[in-house]
Amino acid sequence: MKKHTTEILCAGFGGQGIMFIGKLLARAGLNAGKHVTWMPSYGAEVRGGTAYSMTKISDMEIASPLVVRPDVLVAMNKPSLIKYQASVKAGGLIIANKTLIDGFEKIKGLNYVNVPLTEWASKLGSTKVANLIAMGILLKKTKAVSSKYVLDALLGMLKEKKDLFALNKRAFERGYRA
Repeated sequence: MKKHTTEILCAGFGGQGIMFIGKLLARAGLNAGKHVTWMPSYGAEVRGGTAYSMTKISDMEIASPLVVRPDVLVAMNKPSLIKYQASVKAGGLIIANKTLIDGFEKIKGLNYVNVPLTEWASKLGSTKVANLIAMGILLKKTKAVSSKYVLDALLGMLKEKKDLFALNKRAFERGYRA
């Protein structure tokens, strides 16, 4: 069986749940028995500043947590898309938040899913779950880990907040169906 590593870069502004989905991916990977790394980076401001997180999920040991050429980019706003789009590996996936990203030039050889994440999240009851919609799309497309492990990790992270878990689960499922 071939060993596989998925490198994911999630980027946006503070308050969009960039750190949360990076950590959730890492926990889901651990639950699945994979090797994982998660490296967050906050901008000068926590809410409103630029933020990104790098997550690796692998069948083998990981030498470095740095994601230089991601397989997947989740871009929650246009500055993040502009900054990181060219770094995605050939054949890689970009999940773009169409609600906050108007027209942009696509790079040949990359796969794009450009959907109104924030708009869809608003229809679910909170724009704060746009990140979980993106995560649902990411896992449907990459199969980096099973959705079962994601939901188990989500429950663990939100165990004291049943209503918040239910909303996030609906958002994840919305993305997975997209």
